[in-house]
Amino acid sequence: MRAVVKDRVMNSLDFSREITDREMYEIIDREISMQLRHRVVTLEERKSLRQQVFHSIRKLDVLQHLVDDPTITEIMVNGTDNIFIEKNGVIMESDCRFESRQRLEDVVQQIVSSCNRVVNESSPIVDARLDNGSRVNIVLSPVALNGPIVTIRRFPEKPITMRRLIELGSISEYLKSYIEVLIKAGYNIFISGGTGSGKTTFLNALSDFIPKDQRLISIEDNAELQILGVPNLVRMEARNANVEGCKPITIRDLIKSSLRMRPDWIVVGEVRGDECVDMLQAMNTGHMAMSTGHANSAEDMLSRIETMVLMGMEIPLPAVRGQIASGIDIVVHLGRLRDRTRKVLEICELEKELDPESGRIKVNTLFRFEEEGEDERGKIIGKWRKVSELKATEKLMAAGLSLPEGDK
Repeated sequence: MRAVVKDRVMNSLDFSREITDREMYEIIDREISMQLRHRVVTLEERKSLRQQVFHSIRKLDVLQHLVDDPTITEIMVNGTDNIFIEKNGVIMESDCRFESRQRLEDVVQQIVSSCNRVVNESSPIVDARLDNGSRVNIVLSPVALNGPIVTIRRFPEKPITMRRLIELGSISEYLKSYIEVLIKAGYNIFISGGTGSGKTTFLNALSDFIPKDQRLISIEDNAELQILGVPNLVRMEARNANVEGCKPITIRDLIKSSLRMRPDWIVVGEVRGDECVDMLQAMNTGHMAMSTGHANSAEDMLSRIETMVLMGMEIPLPAVRGQIASGIDIVVHLGRLRDRTRKVLEICELEKELDPESGRIKVNTLFRFEEEGEDERGKIIGKWRKVSELKATEKLMAAGLSLPEGDK
């Protein structure tokens, strides 16, 4: 029935003028009334059909109600017949289906065109975003063998604050106060963690600690951060090359440009490659910065940063390690535990002097989350243990600040 109504609506449209959403609903209502004049249907069924037809014409078809559902955090489209969602940390199969491969491809083109991106057989992989800020990754054939693959990461309409993270048990009140002082003192912070560990959410929450009278420049591959309350805010997003001849603008280009924009803080959404060189140079030339990266532990993150720097610059490994140690002050490692909760697992300080024997960066672990068991619901019980004291206190002294008392 939906396909029939949609076809009749499309055939009746006047494409010589712009049709408002209200007019579209009126046309849909008229066609539904004609198709259902000899049938008995409930009001709910009629409303559902009306919305489905509208979504198939103006929105993202069968995906729209999934995108609008605030309890869904991930939508995974594996071709026309398999759509999965993540809800409350659990992945399940949806009963939604695209009517044809062509319709799915139309939705894909609708998504990428809305943010000035291009995806086709010659350029089959693209990152994009929806109007509500959701992140989208698209892979087409010939790379995707089982049809167009669309992965949508939906972010909360209101950014999760540090207060909310404390309520969720992701961090303690003391650690929140501890990190807040470090940021106000100008310590450069790098957030590491695996996929889905909450790095972007945590970075967004940390940005609220940046003094409001400072100039902040955010740089992202796809705009995801929801930084609020900073009047002097500049947001920049990378751009891919397109068929119109526009040259790509990379994260690396944006970091270089940001250094000439008089920033106090530079927030890079995520580093994945040679842009790490420019981020470290910014950190080592008096700019305060925060960023994130994928890794399984804080020490693994350092190895990955070494690799990323070597991707963009051929210099001796000891020099790379020296740049990392002098640029990054604190590494906060996040993790997703087996009960599906996300927590700060480790906070480390990078010492400025390399280990004389191994030549590696010395890591001073400040805090570590230790499990103590599970409650009756299977939730992990634990606490953050203070392992050692912060050694590099020069920035604290220069800012006239002191760390909060306590160790929890």
